Amino acid sequence: MAERSVIVTGGAGGLGGAVLRSLLADGWRVVAPVRGGSLERLPESAVGVEADVTVAEDVERVVTLAAQEATAPLRAVVNLVGGFAMGGLVHETPVTDFEAILRLNLRPTYLMTAGALPHLVAAGGGSVVCVSSRAAVAPFAGAAGYATAKAAVLAFANAVAVEYRKQGVRANTVLPSVIDTPLNRREQPDADHSRWVTPEEIARVISFLVDDASAPTSGASIPVYGRA
Repeated sequence: MAERSVIVTGGAGGLGGAVLRSLLADGWRVVAPVRGGSLERLPESAVGVEADVTVAEDVERVVTLAAQEATAPLRAVVNLVGGFAMGGLVHETPVTDFEAILRLNLRPTYLMTAGALPHLVAAGGGSVVCVSSRAAVAPFAGAAGYATAKAAVLAFANAVAVEYRKQGVRANTVLPSVIDTPLNRREQPDADHSRWVTPEEIARVISFLVDDASAPTSGASIPVYGRA
């Protein structure tokens, strides 16, 4: 029986499946909120729950579920939910589009982390892992909104690391380049896919960051670029 619980958002996504399998293999009780009828895409041993992690009430329900097992206290949160969108140059991009990509990447991370933090503190400490992007530190043309959103995720995780260090809660961020998923292969069929980082490679880094073995590490921004 698992002795610790973790919330993983975005568990039905291209990266999420690898992260869930890695954490389950490490003995975690994994609570995975999904929406849009994606429960069947989760591993059987995960605790799936239909929820919209952009909605505060849904997030509260997920956190309550994750923290309700006295024998497996909530010790970690992995924030995978986000999204990418190309646009034009800044002056060509409507502010509504800019705000939408910011909200998509930052709001779920903020809500889930804020909801879980009191439980992590009560459990004696824990880990928050956020997914930013290489674009946060190396932007490219046509993606100002995405780069800004991922930079905001990075800044938020660093703020959590500072605010909760004394309570034993650490927060770290992984920065992938292009992830080798079926969707990305379809959208970039002529790219050298062998140079992309795989979901399994990122999952191993995340598994380390939620484990007590990474206890000395907080406020880190970890590049997971593959060979790109």
